[in-house]
Amino acid sequence: MSSEATAQFNIHEAKTNLSRIIDRVETGEEIVISRAGQPVAKVIPLGRERPG
Repeated sequence: MSSEATAQFNIHEAKTNLSRIIDRVETGEEIVISRAGQPVAKVIPLGRERPG
């Protein structure tokens, strides 16, 4: 487990900042989305499969 804190956004913030969140996830960061302070989803980078 990483020693860095996972970024957390409420649903309104996530909707407003979706492009920025995706940019962060593309660099390897994991983002948690919460409703009423309770985590409900995690946005994680997809592993890129190598052809062959």
